[in-house]
Amino acid sequence: MVSACLLTGAAFAQDAAPKVDDSTAWFGSSSVLTQQTGEGIYKAVCASCHMPKGEGAVGAGKYPALAGNETLEFPEYPIYMVTMGGGAMPALGTVLNDDQIAAVVNYIRTSFGNTYNEDPATPEMVAETR
Repeated sequence: MVSACLLTGAAFAQDAAPKVDDSTAWFGSSSVLTQQTGEGIYKAVCASCHMPKGEGAVGAGKYPALAGNETLEFPEYPIYMVTMGGGAMPALGTVLNDDQIAAVVNYIRTSFGNTYNEDPATPEMVAETR
């Protein structure tokens, strides 16, 4: 009986806790985005436009497919696009550091059926683009 009361009290305390909306804090500073893996960064930032499987989308804008995208063959182009942006693509150079940009570029170049394993992006390449 005591454990049931404790569990009920704990559940009530969770329900009573105020909800925090952190959706607008994401781009408040470059230290907010803490994902470090290419996959984690892709899922947190890129998948909403380019879709979870890199298939791209058409809606309010045209978001190119990353799956089978030949423009990813060399790392310089995706490094530039992630860092500086272009068209509907936002510049993420102020949100992601050099290591994070290299990680996400390498992830998209080797995922979704892409096999651009040679000449991986490096933080030094990103720094040269900035």
